[in-house]
Parts: sequence; C-alpha cells; structure tokens
Amino acid sequence: MRLYVLVATGSLRRYATYRVATVAGLFTNIVFGLIIAYTYVALWHLRPHLGGYTLPQAVTYVWIGQGLLAATAIMGGGFEDELAERIRTGDIAIDLYRPADLQLWWLAQDLGRALYQVAARGVVPLFAGAFFFDLALPVNPLVWAAFLLAVLLGLVVSFAIRYLVALAAFWLLDGKGAAQVAGLAATFWSGMLLPLNAFPGLLGEIARALPWSSMLQLPADVLLGTRGGWGTLGAYAFQAGWAAALLALGRLLQAAATRRVVVQGG
Repeated sequence: MRLYVLVATGSLRRYATYRVATVAGLFTNIVFGLIIAYTYVALWHLRPHLGGYTLPQAVTYVWIGQGLLAATAIMGGGFEDELAERIRTGDIAIDLYRPADLQLWWLAQDLGRALYQVAARGVVPLFAGAFFFDLALPVNPLVWAAFLLAVLLGLVVSFAIRYLVALAAFWLLDGKGAAQVAGLAATFWSGMLLPLNAFPGLLGEIARALPWSSMLQLPADVLLGTRGGWGTLGAYAFQAGWAAALLALGRLLQAAATRRVVVQGG
C-alpha cells in the first residue's frame, strides 16, 4: 500500500505545479456557475420546488457541481487520455512489467489528482456562489464529513468508469471517440446539467439508478440534507456497490486485454 500512497502523493504534487491552469479553471467554474445558477433561478421561479429542491438548494446544487467538476473529471482531464495513449503507442507493455497492479496504480494516480482538485477547485466556487446567492449550506460538521465520504466514493466510481473507457483502446486503438461519448454521457447522467431529481417519471428512475449519479447527485443530496440518516447509508451502499461492480468489470477487461496485447510501436 505504501507504493500506491506514494503514487497518489506524486500525482497530487504533479497537478499542484499547474497553478496557472488551476486559476484559469476556477475562473471558468465561476463564470459557468453564474450562468447556470441564474438559469436555475428563472426555472425555479416558474417551477418552485422542482425535484424537491427549494431555490436556495437548487442554486447550492449548481455550485457543488462546479466544485466537483474537475475532481470527478466528468468532462475529461483525468488519467484516461494518458492511459489510452500509452495503449496506442505500446508503452503499456512497460506498465505491465512493473511490480505493481495496473488498476491500483492508475487508481492511486487519479485519486491524487482528484484530491488536489477538490482542495484547489472545490472550495472557491462555493465561496463565489455564497457571495452572489443565498446558499443552503449546512453548519453541522458531521454533514460535511458525510458529504466528503460520498465525494470519495463518487471519485472511485468515476475512476472505474473512465478506466473501462481507457481500456477500450486495446480494441479500438484510438480511444478519443469513446472518451468523447463517455464525457457526454457523464455530463448528462451525473446531473451536471440538471438535478436528476428533476427528471420526470421513468427517465428519472433510470438516471438515478445509473452509476453516474454517484458523482454529483448523491453527494449533493447528502450535503443538502435530502438524504439524512438511513438515506445517507443507502447512498453509500449504492455508490460502493457500483464502485465494486465497475472495478471488478475493469479487472475482467484488463485480463482480457493483457492476453491479447500487441505492442503497436511509436
């Protein structure tokens, strides 16, 4: 485990060197947060309590999403592009010779990146949102602790999905198309555009049952207090179940890929 802790720490330090990119990302998060938040204000004035949220809760949801956008890599920017490129060029053969588990190596690296993004780009958007709007943020530290645990489980689910997408490069050779499709799916089904609780009927039930809801919708519900008590434990169980299933599927796909790996050169 010490090896993977070092990998995660190294990844965190690596991303911490890109200070200008972090500031630019924060500026983008705040701008888009303002655009989406004012859109929500107009929508909630027409449909009060849409999805079971009050207007302050809905606006808070927007800023939670902007705070988690980079960490969950919903629109890309994580390890998956690098891994797919290593598969395409054949450098993955070097990774397979390492005395380390391939999946755990990339998980540790991605968690290090994500933890930096949570610290660097997760707090400021909430402060920015609180400056412009009346946010429904809890004062109980236990709620914040429960929220951070839900975020951690969501990060693992996000990794597991993107790991599967990256491994598709073993068969597709160029994983850019798969990554773009995965990014669009994550943007819609995670609730980044609109809370999944606001999706009507069967569409809403399907959306909340898919693994992408673990990335934003469930952590947001925990922080907003719509999943208190047993509901919070149910959210954890849902996230952990999807994480275990997707990681296991990644193991199977990894085993199938390494049996037929071909070094492409480059």
